Amino acid sequence: MSTTTVPELKQISREEAMRLGPGWSHSCHAMLYAANPGQLFGRIPMRFSVLMQMRFDGLLGFPGGFVDRRFWSLEDGLNRVLGLGLGGLRLTEADYLSSHLTEGPHRVVAHLYARQLTLEQLHAVEISAVHSRDHGLEVLGLVRVPLYTQKDRVGGFPNFLSNAFVSTAKYQLLFALKVPALPWLSLPTGPGIPEKRAF
Repeated sequence: MSTTTVPELKQISREEAMRLGPGWSHSCHAMLYAANPGQLFGRIPMRFSVLMQMRFDGLLGFPGGFVDRRFWSLEDGLNRVLGLGLGGLRLTEADYLSSHLTEGPHRVVAHLYARQLTLEQLHAVEISAVHSRDHGLEVLGLVRVPLYTQKDRVGGFPNFLSNAFVSTAKYQLLFALKVPALPWLSLPTGPGIPEKRAF
């Protein structure tokens, strides 16, 4: 499935999302990333490492889940879910990135948070995840998104996008890679990858 077939989702503000009625569910997910000075095979710049996870159903997504707004704020609910899988990491409203309304029979507003870590902190999260309660059950493991494209213009990021993603995860990944406020050096190029860049 190429990025060109990913449907556009309606973006709303956090304030608009908070005004939605009880018929809406809220999902909160976190994109953790770090600058990575490494080079693949000594010649392909890694630039950044972004964490996603393989779920129990074989789909890729960001760490997080549904938040019951009757009992939790968005951030408290997200941190509760992250605490089950990523140890002591806690996100705040300052890490909030976007909210999108999903299409389909279920009325869900998908919130995405983004936090830049050091590469050492990112690696510590990966190690912690292996020892979490959900590892091997609901979460099969963390993966790093390959933010590079090999000479054949298929290997790396284009191939990664051919995987199956849960719900809005693929859209959120592509959306985040075009946000000027995030410090990406460049968006990988290749078949099916949008030419429009915001950085």
